[in-house]
Amino acid sequence: MAHPLARIIDQLKREPSRTGSIVITVFGDAIVPRGGSVWLGTLLAFFETIDIDSGVVRTAMSRLAADGWLERHKVGRNSFYRLVKKGRQTFDAATRHIYDPQPSDWTGRFELLLIGKTEARDAAREALKNAGFGTPLPGVWVAPSGVPIPEEAASAIRLEVSAEDDSGRRLLSESWPLDRTADAYLKFMKTFEPLRGWIGRGERLSDLDAFTARILLIHHYRRVVLRDPLLPTALLPADWPGRAARQLCGEIYRGLLPASEQWLDRHASNEKGPLPAAGGELARRFGG
Repeated sequence: MAHPLARIIDQLKREPSRTGSIVITVFGDAIVPRGGSVWLGTLLAFFETIDIDSGVVRTAMSRLAADGWLERHKVGRNSFYRLVKKGRQTFDAATRHIYDPQPSDWTGRFELLLIGKTEARDAAREALKNAGFGTPLPGVWVAPSGVPIPEEAASAIRLEVSAEDDSGRRLLSESWPLDRTADAYLKFMKTFEPLRGWIGRGERLSDLDAFTARILLIHHYRRVVLRDPLLPTALLPADWPGRAARQLCGEIYRGLLPASEQWLDRHASNEKGPLPAAGGELARRFGG
């Protein structure tokens, strides 16, 4: 039987290059819980397992630093990187969206933001999308009431609306591409279901394979879930695949976590030496 990780890597190779996005996944998922800084050589060792050339990785790191996501610190000839404030704030919000239990209570009301000036809309667009807001019209953003509003949209006019009638439900259908999101969840599950079966049968994964699988799992999952507004169950179709996708992701993640952390213990370092141990928040991921 073919190793499921090999098929996942082959699929990754057929997609447009996403090296920078994978770098951010590595930092948010594995490095931030262990102090936030890592040696470039650690990253290169990981990317070698998915056949991404060191030159491509170095170029991606330089671009992320130039765009304000990472900062570099040199010790002798060795380079170390960490997420800067912009990157930390963005991934802190993303971390809650990816790993925390989905909210079960809902007031029946929605937050409506109105942003008039085009330049203000442009500045807030990505932050609002990542916070789970949808947009039915230019300058109009909507999310379930209680969703935190990002700093980039702090100047927006805020209203609350009900979604109990047909007009409210039409607002939802025009604010989020739920059909596309459902299709993306189904594709994610098709890609990773063989890996769950492999782990469930007790097949052996090396520590490095476990770390690689963990990063690719979260890389694929976050590309879907960060575009999912995590709407209340009452507003979703009965066969909504987001719930099954989260269960699959959490089960695989917990299965990979011990061996993947062991690889970091043995092979990952920062300016001071081996990375510090992760805090308790790592064990709580995908709980509830």
